Amino acid sequence: MKKHDHSHHKDNFAKKVASLDNMKRREGFPPEELLKQFPINANDTILDIGAGTGFLTIPAAKVTDGLVYALDIDPRMLQLIQTKAEDEGLKNIQTIQKEMKELPLSANSIDIVLASLVLHEINPLSETLQSINQVLKAKGTFVCVELEEGKNERHLPRIASAEMERQLEQAGFEISKKFHPADAIYVIIAQKKQ
Repeated sequence: MKKHDHSHHKDNFAKKVASLDNMKRREGFPPEELLKQFPINANDTILDIGAGTGFLTIPAAKVTDGLVYALDIDPRMLQLIQTKAEDEGLKNIQTIQKEMKELPLSANSIDIVLASLVLHEINPLSETLQSINQVLKAKGTFVCVELEEGKNERHLPRIASAEMERQLEQAGFEISKKFHPADAIYVIIAQKKQ
């Protein structure tokens, strides 16, 4: 019985991985294109929140010599990222199995924080945005990718871009760029004010 349960969980994980990768690719917005939308310096330290399959972690690690932290609560996702990193010969990725509220990084230590299709799952959002603001260096960059409210056939939780902007400003960010690369997806790039 236990063996059957294990294979069932394994099967679910495989489906989740395929679904995550496909959903992001289907939007027709490659991660490399996203990373070109803001300046990344050669030694920048990057934090990818809810890193999942490493959709952003892997390309980010290729454009900086600094450390890229991949944060996720699922150890299997982090193992997948490690495997991908080894396959690509990337040595600058460090995985962290924690929730955002348990983030073990010191204040003012990160240059860029990435959050792709994860913030709608976090409650309360305001506390998480304040934590992100805290770990960022002064004038550090926060990049948020989310699904726009509206075309939501599956009734998944979503945060409208206007609401995300409001929450970011309340948490001490200044919006520098906002765009919709695909029909139902939005990107907000914001800077920490001080």
